[in-house]
Amino acid sequence: MILRASLNSMRLPSWVPELQTKHAPMPLLLVQSFVNTRDPDEGTDMLASMDGARAWLADAGLLGPGAARDGEIRRAREVRESIRALIARNGAGLGGGGEPMTAEQLRPLEAALAEARPRLAVGADGGVRLDAGSSGRLADGILRLLLIIRDAQADGTWSRLKLCTNRECQWAFFDRSHSRRGAWCDMATCGNKIKNRNLRARRAQEGRGERTAG
Repeated sequence: MILRASLNSMRLPSWVPELQTKHAPMPLLLVQSFVNTRDPDEGTDMLASMDGARAWLADAGLLGPGAARDGEIRRAREVRESIRALIARNGAGLGGGGEPMTAEQLRPLEAALAEARPRLAVGADGGVRLDAGSSGRLADGILRLLLIIRDAQADGTWSRLKLCTNRECQWAFFDRSHSRRGAWCDMATCGNKIKNRNLRARRAQEGRGERTAG
């Protein structure tokens, strides 16, 4: 994993998690970083506490200065896991298409959308687009994430945002490989963990076979 000093030299936003590697382009980087606020491998969660969650969400522009309620922070964590499930579908093949999202996985997204207030906006280029608004509500921040996903799906970058195939990791990374078949967030760590685990399993199986034969 790269160090914070390296991240600073790349001028990444302050809300990018320290251990994050293989960064997505902006604005998809925000979705990647939101998902990576929880690190299953390290057992850390930047949205676990009310103060920590408010600080990160505000820094990322997903929450205004007003205090968020406990239920809203809990919803942010639930939406994060729903988006993680969305990303997991990208590992099923070049075009995604994994198992359909379950009702349980979709429920947090549907609940957030029911509270959001999308509006139409006209840009200087004359283009008409959906806008999440600037009320500072968490629901609008979640809508912003979903609009980023919608645009990434349209321009083809979404399918490159994947989860590490190490089930103990599940870290989101951006696959820049030509084949689009990248498997790990960091080969030097997760790739070797999987190889070592498989080696131990084979040796244990061989040991059991030798004892049975003896």
